[in-house]
Amino acid sequence: MEASSDSARSSRLKIARGAVVCAGTKLDGYITIGARTVIHPRALIIAEAGPIVIGEGNLIEEQSTLYNRLMEGEDPASTQRVMTIGNNNVFEVGSYCEAVRLGDNNILEAKTKVGHGVELTNGCIIGAGCCISNKEIIPENTVISGSQQMRRLQLERPAPQTLQLDFLTKILPNHHHLIRSSKPKI
Repeated sequence: MEASSDSARSSRLKIARGAVVCAGTKLDGYITIGARTVIHPRALIIAEAGPIVIGEGNLIEEQSTLYNRLMEGEDPASTQRVMTIGNNNVFEVGSYCEAVRLGDNNILEAKTKVGHGVELTNGCIIGAGCCISNKEIIPENTVISGSQQMRRLQLERPAPQTLQLDFLTKILPNHHHLIRSSKPKI
């Protein structure tokens, strides 16, 4: 179901003032989107097993998927698992994430897959094409890259994409229809 303006839909979707959510984004379930978050068209956000709460300053590029998925055998009526995405995370083109917890300043590069049992702490980079699916907590400032999915620690967290977010916040409304903020302007 694509996001629309009907009243039942708007009660399930909360978009903070200052967020940019392009029409053409598929949003399904109870979703909260924080301020200064930019979501490109053709992104997919599905809250099947419970709500998805997206923090501030995140960048979710086209064809990226955030999926709070029911696991095999789980009852949808009794499952209420909240997927929490921190602040200043980047989900590059075609990334796929089922991790229930993501901290701050993480980067999921193009075509990355992060499975359900994974928890990203802060400052992690998952390299292009890497697939992390075993149940584990990825330590802070970990970089996973290459066909062998080699791991190393970096000294600092990746810098927030502030300039890119500012640019996209200005340019996207000129070329795409937007899904408007659910909070009234004061």
